[in-house]
This record gives sequence, C-alpha cells and structure tokens, in this order.
Amino acid sequence: MKLTFKLTVTTILVVSLLGACKKSKYPGYEETETGLAYKFIKEKSSNRMPKEGDIMSISMIYKNSKDSVIFDTNQKGGPIKFPLQKPTFKGCLEEGFAMMSVGDSASFIVSADSLFIKTFKGQLPPFIEKGSVLTFYVKLSDIELKADADKKMKEAADREQAEMEAQKVAEQPMIDKYIAENKITAQPTASGLYFVETKKGSSDKVLKGDTITVKYTGKFLDGKVFDSSDRSPVPVKFQIGVGQVIPGWDEALVMMSVGQKATVLIPSKIGYGDQGMQGAIPPYTPLVFDVEVVATKHNK
Repeated sequence: MKLTFKLTVTTILVVSLLGACKKSKYPGYEETETGLAYKFIKEKSSNRMPKEGDIMSISMIYKNSKDSVIFDTNQKGGPIKFPLQKPTFKGCLEEGFAMMSVGDSASFIVSADSLFIKTFKGQLPPFIEKGSVLTFYVKLSDIELKADADKKMKEAADREQAEMEAQKVAEQPMIDKYIAENKITAQPTASGLYFVETKKGSSDKVLKGDTITVKYTGKFLDGKVFDSSDRSPVPVKFQIGVGQVIPGWDEALVMMSVGQKATVLIPSKIGYGDQGMQGAIPPYTPLVFDVEVVATKHNK
C-alpha cells in the first residue's frame, strides 16, 4: 500500500529544524540546526500550526540577560496579533513560532543584536547589552488563516469605500438643507464657501501672510461641536494664506478684519476632503466655524 504525504512549507521547515536538534548550552533547552534554543512547556496541543502570512494570537514575555522584563503582552491588554513572517536570520524568533501549535507554550532564546537589527529593523537599545541574548516565553492561543484575514480586510475596505461614496453623494444635499433651515442669503464663493458676518470689525484688515490670533468653534452641520479654541491653554495663532490651515480658513480669514466675527460654512473640498481627520471628522464632511479675529500682525 503506497502512502502519499503532502508537506506544507511550514511543515518542511519544522521537520528540518527539529530533525537535527541537539542539546543547547542553555540548561533545559534544545537547539535546532540553525542555532535556535527552544524549550516546550506545553507541546502539541493541536494540529493547527501557523504558515507564513497567517495571523497569530500570541501572549509573550521577553527578558534580557539580567532577567529583567522588557515586554509583556499582559501589560498591553492581552494577546497581540501579527502575521508569521519569513525567517529574518538563522535562529530567529519566526522559526520558533513556526514550530508551535495552537495551545502550545514554549520558550526561545535568540540573539538580541540580530533581533533588533534584522527583525525589528532598528538599533539595539542602550539598556540591552551588545552580544547578549533575549529569552522569550510564548503561548500561541489562536491562528487566523491568511486567506480569511485577507477576506476580512477586503470586506472592511469595501464597506469603508461604500460609506465614503454615500457621504460624498449626501454632502451637497446636507449643505442645501442647512442653508435653507438657517435662512442664509449669502451667495457661495467660487469654491463653495459661505461667509456670514455676525459682528463688524475694525479697519485693520487681515492680509495674506499675516500672523493672526483667533477664537473659533468648529461644528458639524447638526450643531455638534468637534473643536474649539476654548480647549487651548494659549491663544490660537498661525500664519494665514500659506497653507498652515485648511484651504477654507485661508480663504475666509483674509475676508475679515480685527474684531470681526463670522460664521463660515466650508465644504469638504476646501476642508478635510476625502480623507477627513481620523477619529474626528469623516470624509466628505462639510463644516461650520464661528470665528473671531482677535489680532493680526502684518508681516513684511
């Protein structure tokens, strides 16, 4: 009877690593032919092993040669998720991950220099001795197949794109409704900005290039405040007309003078555009600002 075995790349890697294992110079550890010192605390809890690109859920602590904890996922809210990468050097941590099954716990000893320079693509921190090793204690709690992770990412991206398109289509009707409900008679500028004076100012006009001091409150069209100069411990100053603020501000504020107040409606194309501001302003969102020019400094 002929048996046929199909070996994955990860399986071949694990077989090659374990096939030539030997006793390590570190007590209680064995060593692969590539030089990775390993010790299984709990082994072969399942047949599910990570392959390159699979998303691993891992609890991990690692210590320096003085047994001081450098990193602990328990202090970061629990297991962390990241994909299994190709090995970055002989005896690397990725080789250790590839040896594990879901439910396994293991310890690995790796070169600190190689880990930070070749895996982390950085420099060895000053608190870690050059030429030393790091000891990792790892538990693999779950695996998400790369194909499943890619599918979820695509679905999330598709949802985000659909939401952006819906917001883009809805923007102008939102503006029209706001204009009607607030009985705004001012005509928009060529960019679509609406400027409504609420208090007259002095003859000291704001000029392009001036450094101005302002008070402001930023709102969505439903009246919800998302930002205000009242939250700043110091006066809000910036140079106008040179791109330090959104285009709608550069346009509106050179229409003002010291002491003047105005309400300005800014469409997204001269606001935060199709990107929005992460965590604060969605894409394609028109905004309303109540603005007062407190002072201006005319720069030569």
